[in-house]
Amino acid sequence: MYEARFGFECPPFNNVPDTTFFFGSSRHNEALARLLYTVEARRGFAVLTGEVGAGKTTVTRALFRRLGKDTVTAVVTNSRLTGVQLLYTVAREFGMEDVELSRPKLLESINTFLIEQLAADRNVVLLVDEAQDLPMGTLEEIRLISNLETERDKLIQIILVGQPELRDSIDHPELRQLRQRIAMRYHLLGLKLDETKAYVVHRMRIAGPAHSVRFTERALNTVHRYARGIPRLINLVCDKALLVAYTDDVEKIDQRTVMEGIREIEGPGFSFKEYEREFQDSGKTARRKPFIRLPFAGGRAR
Repeated sequence: MYEARFGFECPPFNNVPDTTFFFGSSRHNEALARLLYTVEARRGFAVLTGEVGAGKTTVTRALFRRLGKDTVTAVVTNSRLTGVQLLYTVAREFGMEDVELSRPKLLESINTFLIEQLAADRNVVLLVDEAQDLPMGTLEEIRLISNLETERDKLIQIILVGQPELRDSIDHPELRQLRQRIAMRYHLLGLKLDETKAYVVHRMRIAGPAHSVRFTERALNTVHRYARGIPRLINLVCDKALLVAYTDDVEKIDQRTVMEGIREIEGPGFSFKEYEREFQDSGKTARRKPFIRLPFAGGRAR
């Protein structure tokens, strides 16, 4: 709606994991570098956690874009699976046909596939999204997949991505063997204040290099105070603020405009005093579950 008015070629704050808009904050770059090393060095297991909307999916998509043609990838987005169902899903995502819902046969088929890929000098990566919802037994099944290795090489690199609850699951005493196989664990925090400001400018520049609208310093401070550095919330409040600016026919987004946008999200009675008290009481860095869960559209990449 407001794109043409302000000179944007596409929506600057669309809440989808578009790597065109990837913003290399210090934390996102570190997470990406660690994942890339774990995969390319065939270290086996990696775990990436973060609050809802922290940018986990965008980081993993950026990772996949950086992998070479000699890498075979698959993504599992349905985490509410039994162990056998997970093995079946993995087999199908890697293109295996005529597989049966039999645990021994599935493991055999997956092992054969992985050995074939190793012989062809291909690396194999499996990403499991929303892994905090995986039942304990299914996490154990993932460990069994990671057992598929030769004397010198890990046959498959597994990345578990999830919300902070995933850390609690992995730290469960019954998953000690799984925990010992994890080569990399990283928790993705929100952006710092200066990074939030740079993030907003970055997205607007990508969406429209010659755009005519701008956020004041106080407006950006308010965006950060509300979003607490969580990219999805930054996108949400900035989109609302741009809509308010469009309605008011102004090109300078000040603190008042941002507050109007926040009240469109939270309701007319919103106050930072109550909002921040909820954070202090809960001890969390995100107030609520996401409005829409955005799945990582997975499948065979190559």
